[in-house]
Amino acid sequence: MTYTDLFPNELDIHRRAGAALIDVREPDEYTQGHVPGAINLPMSELQGRETEVPDGAVLICASGNRSSQAAAYLAAQGHQKLKNLMGGTFGWTREGRDLATGNQP
Repeated sequence: MTYTDLFPNELDIHRRAGAALIDVREPDEYTQGHVPGAINLPMSELQGRETEVPDGAVLICASGNRSSQAAAYLAAQGHQKLKNLMGGTFGWTREGRDLATGNQP
């Protein structure tokens, strides 16, 4: 089982198709700025909460490192069609895209 890397400019296609956006950073990082629509499921809490991540979800972190680790872990647990946002929120903002702040997606 594997996952697929996405470039930031590809995310909107998956979002419009209904993919869940899962930000695996810690809550303080998430509230400071996240991709609009992403929900927070910290990597530190992922074990035991795997069922909260639907197949086809896009995993996001700050740079793409933690989210790729989370995607690999979830894929090993049997999750299908997972995506990793390469560059994470840094890559998202480098392309001039806005972040949402606070606790709400």
